[in-house]
Amino acid sequence: MFKSIQYKLNIYTVLLVIAVAGTTFFILTKDYVYAIIGVVIILSCFSALGKCYKRYNQNILFLLNALENGDYSFHFSETKLSPREKEMNQLMNRIKDILANARKAVIENEHFLSLIIESVSTGIVIINDRGIVQRVNQSALDMFGLPVFSHVNQLHTINETYPRLFLDLQAGDSIQLSLPTEREELSISLHVSQIRLKRGMMRIITLNNIGNELEMKEMESWIRLIRVMTHEIMNSIAPITSLSETMHFLHRDGHINPEDLKQNTLEAFDTIHTTASGLLSFVDSYRKFTAVPKPEKRDFNLNVLIDKVIKLHETALREKNIELSKLLPEMISIHADENLIAQVLINLVKNAIEAIESGKQEKIVISAVKQESDKISLHVANSGNPIPAEVLPHIFIPFFTTKSSGSGIGLSVSRYIMRLHGGKLQHSRTKEGMTVFSLVF
Repeated sequence: MFKSIQYKLNIYTVLLVIAVAGTTFFILTKDYVYAIIGVVIILSCFSALGKCYKRYNQNILFLLNALENGDYSFHFSETKLSPREKEMNQLMNRIKDILANARKAVIENEHFLSLIIESVSTGIVIINDRGIVQRVNQSALDMFGLPVFSHVNQLHTINETYPRLFLDLQAGDSIQLSLPTEREELSISLHVSQIRLKRGMMRIITLNNIGNELEMKEMESWIRLIRVMTHEIMNSIAPITSLSETMHFLHRDGHINPEDLKQNTLEAFDTIHTTASGLLSFVDSYRKFTAVPKPEKRDFNLNVLIDKVIKLHETALREKNIELSKLLPEMISIHADENLIAQVLINLVKNAIEAIESGKQEKIVISAVKQESDKISLHVANSGNPIPAEVLPHIFIPFFTTKSSGSGIGLSVSRYIMRLHGGKLQHSRTKEGMTVFSLVF
């Protein structure tokens, strides 16, 4: 384009030189003919030059307007033109073709992504800050049971709290929802991410049906629970059955000494009593596990509660020569049921003490961390014997225990209490080899 303009300027420069020469000749000869010719040539040059610039500007403006409106159907003529004008039109046509191909690639990518979004089983909903749905796939519509989903207010038909819930969602939120359908109630896992576009902030909400997964986990839990209960009950019933058969045989045998029969009978009753007491204790543990009350939450000072728990275990700590240290902020308050959290802490500190062998210089560390998201993590760590790898998958299963005198409900009840508070109880190991149980509020 610039070469074409330069070419035109060169022609007009030559004509202007001729006009100036004619004017100069007029001054020397006083011949008006040369003056008129010079003026006409000068005016003609400026007129032609103006038309040239106007034509170029019109073509460039036409190109820009067409591209801005998404119109790629135009084509600048490349015939019956001067070489420079032809070169300029070819350049503008090339620019148009490059942008048209780029636009075509974008459309193809959008179509490809649309096919992916519609093909996945994960529900996808994209909304703006005003709750207007920008994009939703069929999986999400099926989960909501809606033929059309254009605004979060439509979720009022499912649950009156859902419109406000969706409007308040923030990036990183992960929650579970229940969505009723004609056949069943779906358990949905919801996760939120966001992206800022030219038209504003967009929140991308993904919905996954975790009902089958929860059912599998629930079934596995029931199978494990039944296995443990069956094991405990059979261990208690088997000796009672065996002793009953033995005593029945002895009482039918007329040749046995009465004193021996009496002694055997007393020993059998003692064994049956001990076994039955153990079975009653097991049943009582089950009752305790199922009788955890609903939390009555209030704000309380966690430091004070931890001091009380440590006070309860002072004797055991002193007997085993265990060093217990606290790494807590001066003031840390949580909103929970103080009695239930105390039960959890008592159980964790007790387990930490039992994990440490007598005579060894070991330690227990209780620490707390307040995260930026207002979440509080309370850690109870000990340097005692680690939990064996083969035992780890079962530590939170009710009634599972490796201790001869344990009931196996301490950790399972503690985790249940944390879940009632909307928190978690987790196990981990530090780089130094310490066993850690964390309460995440």
